Amino acid sequence: MNQLFRVCLFGICLLVYVMAEVSLAQSTDTKPSEAWPGKQSDWNGFQRYDFEVDGRSAYVVMPKHAAPGKPWVWRARFPNFHAEADLILLDRGFHIARINTDGMLGSPNAMKHWDAFYQFIIDRGLAKKCVLEGVSRGGLFVYGFASRWPERVSCIHCDTPVCDIRSWPGGKGTGRGHVETWKRCLAEYGLTESTAKDFADNPIDKLKPVANAKIPILHIVSLNDEIVPPNENTFVLAKAYRELGGTIDVMTVAKGTEKSGGHHFVHPEPIRVADFVELHGSTFPKDYDYIKLRGSLYNYETKFRETQKGRIVFLGGSITNMEGWRGMTMNFFRERFPGTEFDFINAGIPSMGSTPGAFRLTRDVFEKGEVDLLFAEAAVNDLHNMRTPTEMVRGMEGIVRHARRVNPNIDIVMMHFVDKKHMADYRNEKTPPVISTHESVAEHYQIPSIDLAREVTDRIDAKQFDWKNDFKNVHPSPFGHRLYASSLRRLFTHASSSPPNVLKDKLNPHPLPAPLDQFNYSKTKLLAPTSVSDLSGFKLVENCDPREGEIGGNVRQGFYDVPMLVGTKAGDSFSFEFKGRAIGLLVVAGPDAGTIEYSIDGREYKTVNLFTQWSFGLHIPWTHILNAELSDEEHELRVRVPPQSDARSKGNACRIVEILVNE
Repeated sequence: MNQLFRVCLFGICLLVYVMAEVSLAQSTDTKPSEAWPGKQSDWNGFQRYDFEVDGRSAYVVMPKHAAPGKPWVWRARFPNFHAEADLILLDRGFHIARINTDGMLGSPNAMKHWDAFYQFIIDRGLAKKCVLEGVSRGGLFVYGFASRWPERVSCIHCDTPVCDIRSWPGGKGTGRGHVETWKRCLAEYGLTESTAKDFADNPIDKLKPVANAKIPILHIVSLNDEIVPPNENTFVLAKAYRELGGTIDVMTVAKGTEKSGGHHFVHPEPIRVADFVELHGSTFPKDYDYIKLRGSLYNYETKFRETQKGRIVFLGGSITNMEGWRGMTMNFFRERFPGTEFDFINAGIPSMGSTPGAFRLTRDVFEKGEVDLLFAEAAVNDLHNMRTPTEMVRGMEGIVRHARRVNPNIDIVMMHFVDKKHMADYRNEKTPPVISTHESVAEHYQIPSIDLAREVTDRIDAKQFDWKNDFKNVHPSPFGHRLYASSLRRLFTHASSSPPNVLKDKLNPHPLPAPLDQFNYSKTKLLAPTSVSDLSGFKLVENCDPREGEIGGNVRQGFYDVPMLVGTKAGDSFSFEFKGRAIGLLVVAGPDAGTIEYSIDGREYKTVNLFTQWSFGLHIPWTHILNAELSDEEHELRVRVPPQSDARSKGNACRIVEILVNE
């Protein structure tokens, strides 16, 4: 009986222990829910909640879709002044928060309320590091908080900030000062006119902990500010901060935009402020592992600012073609360069990877003339089109060399979009072969790149969001497109804030090193099927729709009602003479796609199966490179349709949209 009692007692204790461990794990893993008290209202189209914290009025403005990690901006003072950047940040998923400590001028009493407000905010699940924004006297609050708790601050943005109370409100220098506010300031800090002379708790005096924490800073000032002169405030602080090893950028406003003694002015670049905050204030890795800023990415900016004109091309597949990140990126450039007249070209075609991209470059990218900035993506389609590493290099290198030969000043950005197979590779601590191959080209030509596949994988694994409910598909949800666009903004913001060793305000031609593969597709041509001669059975159909008849199926946009060279029965053939090192065919392969046999220069015939895994219900455009290592001279291609076809196919059709030649 005693033994049975001991066993039961042990079992009960074990059960209690396990339940306690589960409860602890649940309480540890569960983040506090975002629940705001108080009165709800509208603030410029966003929900605002007003409440009290520590006896002071406060509020939070919520984004419609919170960014991962719930980053937030803390407005110290004058919350409606120059709110343009805040509106952009709300749209990008930031919260905006404020506690009213007006009149306290950043004093220790104010900091007690700020500490309470900070705890209140993070208890509701917002990020543990905040962005501090201070306007005018708000600078006293911002630096008071950052110097006390630098571990709570991601970055600082100030607008005409007070950095020395003796300058304002004291008026002890060249500025106007303010008598009543000066009296209140002395009382808040426990000072007298005499002791204020030696006051050493100004923002300019307490920068060391901020610098040690490597907190980036951005100030906006007017050189003609008669109220808070920058020579007594921002410029003093900037010099001291840099001497301590800190990073600070100072924007100055254009003449003629100032008013109220130069202290108020038209906001110079709200998009630049928003980019700065998003770059440093988001909960992203700060080592830019996903972004490789090779070479230079500065010519496009020089061109846009000097000529007020710009041409940007987006080259890729269906993820580029669909509405989403491309449109958001276009808006980013419109906002960043408001005086520039843009020509945006959508060169995204579903199912197209680097090989077809290289061959259609002249037509789809350069047809309208010089291009300043080219986005290139092919990691998903090169994977699913089953391109070999050799083909991937030849395709991507061909795009780069062709583009740089046409315009040595063109800036190129290479992107790697996410696919579930990429995610599986990264989770097995392996770089996906297609990405490592494209990266070898980017490294060789010193092209900036961004690995969105790894970023999405890491952030899903960190439980910032999930695939099923948030990202949803390889063709992303609106959330996924916003993520792509946000990451690209980070790339450009970081590249612009720390340009490489280039001659600023001048175009710097990119070098063109020796090729990785001498047979790369860099001298390509797309030839219409009308170029073919010696037709036997094959027919030129002017407005071919592969869905006609009993075959049915879907077809990609741009691949119907166009001229095609069509052979549908065994024995159909044609020949074609060309000069070049590579020859290929761009076909449309649907449910009735057959096989072809081809011979070059009378050599033995080889067979190509045109039927793909997507051909069952889709007439899919597909590129077949028949030979890429020919001598650069005249050749003859012969093509014929054999009796046999794929067992899954309903016919023997060969529909050729274009002939591909690489000279």
